Amino acid sequence: MSFTSYVWVAQEETEAALRASKTYLAVAVIGGLTMLMGIFMLDHALGTLTVSELREAVSSFLAGEQGEFGNRRYYLYCCGALLTVGFGAKAGVFPLHIWLPKAHPAAPAPASALLSGMLTKCGVFGMLLVNCHVLFADAAWGTVILVLGTVTMVLGAVSALFSVDLKRTLACSSVSQIGFITLGIGMISIMGGHGIALQGTVYHMVNHTLLKLVLFMAAGVVYVNTHSLDLNKIRGYGRKHPVLAVAFAFGGFGLAGIPGWNGYISKTLLHESLVEHMHHLEAAEMHSELWLFRVTEVLFLIAGGLTLAYMLKLFVAIFIEKGDGETHNGKNSMTVLSGIAVCGSAVLLPVLGVTPDVIFARIGKTAETFFGPDGFHGEAHQIHWLSFENLKGSLISVFIGVCVYFVIVRGFLMKEAQGRRVYVNRIPSWLDLEETVYRPVLLHILPAIVTPVCRILDVLLEKMRGVVFVLTFMCRICDTFVDGVVGLLRATVFAPRKRRMSIWVGTKVTHMFGTVMDGIVFVLNKTLFHNHPITKSFVSVFAVSELEARQTFSLITGSVSFGLLLVALGLAITLIYLLF
Repeated sequence: MSFTSYVWVAQEETEAALRASKTYLAVAVIGGLTMLMGIFMLDHALGTLTVSELREAVSSFLAGEQGEFGNRRYYLYCCGALLTVGFGAKAGVFPLHIWLPKAHPAAPAPASALLSGMLTKCGVFGMLLVNCHVLFADAAWGTVILVLGTVTMVLGAVSALFSVDLKRTLACSSVSQIGFITLGIGMISIMGGHGIALQGTVYHMVNHTLLKLVLFMAAGVVYVNTHSLDLNKIRGYGRKHPVLAVAFAFGGFGLAGIPGWNGYISKTLLHESLVEHMHHLEAAEMHSELWLFRVTEVLFLIAGGLTLAYMLKLFVAIFIEKGDGETHNGKNSMTVLSGIAVCGSAVLLPVLGVTPDVIFARIGKTAETFFGPDGFHGEAHQIHWLSFENLKGSLISVFIGVCVYFVIVRGFLMKEAQGRRVYVNRIPSWLDLEETVYRPVLLHILPAIVTPVCRILDVLLEKMRGVVFVLTFMCRICDTFVDGVVGLLRATVFAPRKRRMSIWVGTKVTHMFGTVMDGIVFVLNKTLFHNHPITKSFVSVFAVSELEARQTFSLITGSVSFGLLLVALGLAITLIYLLF
């Protein structure tokens, strides 16, 4: 998946696209290899990787004596950490999110929709498997995931607020929404398997996919018509495109969790999981743990407000303000097919928002069945969606978002330039984790450390030259044996066959068709083409074509047969090795 999606990012082949694609591939490969080590360790400990058997296997593993695994709980933590690094890199969780804000602006809009809507969810799915099957109901582990989700949620929202690139803003928004989802994954373990946390997490996975599908396709429409993603250059483009404006607004409302849209349902469930757990801690008089969840709730509401602020920033810049983008206003912004794709997806958002107990309830039950039919409790459909308690959180976020937009966006994030106010990015370049930390560490610091180690190993190998000579000699013997087998096969079974001479040039069929064609050519040369006669003989043309086809078929069948024979030989050698 990583190698194929790499092509999406690198497709434009610009300098920025190629650099972003290299970053994406590096994160994917390093994360994938880390995940692979976690899989090896988990399989070694549990003896199975079948999802439906993991919980029972984990229980049996934890009940055993320490033995070679030491502290078995810590061993599982190590497995979970390695797996989470791999899945978190794919999902875009802090601090492995660095590829996402750079890959989206470089990739075409359809690829961005897939990267944000589908590919990141594969990573989220893996994190859910770890939390719901390997480390289920482990509060300590859930707290770590909760903190990672909270940091990702706030960091992505702040980055989106400061960005002046349309698709980069939406990409940073994806990081933030992945943070919301990761927070929900942490709450699943902290609450000991409460269904409300799982359903909120899965709902937001689905909602974010639909929301980003609409927003990235709308961004693609803007880019196709303006050939820019800079807010200052596309400013005012949508003033005469009300249909596109409504579709974009629907996506923004859903992302910000406005009541009546699908995002409100999933964010309400996630917020409710925090509130219910805090009530549980208060009832149990566990006041020392309350502070973390109070801070998390505050940051949850602030991140929701920042989401509204940056979506309001995009909407006002593109569809309300006047600017350079108005020069690109044509008669139609979308074709019929693109209009159906954007608007048809946008219509789903309020429909899902006003019917949560119809579709989302079924999704929730399916999720509970897959992620643990015996371990979840609590029903999401008992929630009164429009009660004041649930609306209060959304209203607080809306208030924060409006204040942030008018105070920070219109003030701090804009400046006067050439007689008008323009958007500026105030984030300093040294806060770029990739350029400040990852690239220096991987390209300079680690090589500086590893190079002396390799030199020492090289010296040791020189000291062991005799052993190396013996090993080399044995490898040469094996190599010579295989070459001998290959040579024998080519001299006997696959020896070239002698061709019998034929009285015909080619076959009888090619000779017959060639003769007919030569007769037709003869007539044409005497009538139509007497000034420029055709001189070639079709008997020879058809004969050469037939010969080339036969030789090609012979090569293919010979190669396949030879390959199969070598496979059989390899299997025989393997079998002999296993027997002795």
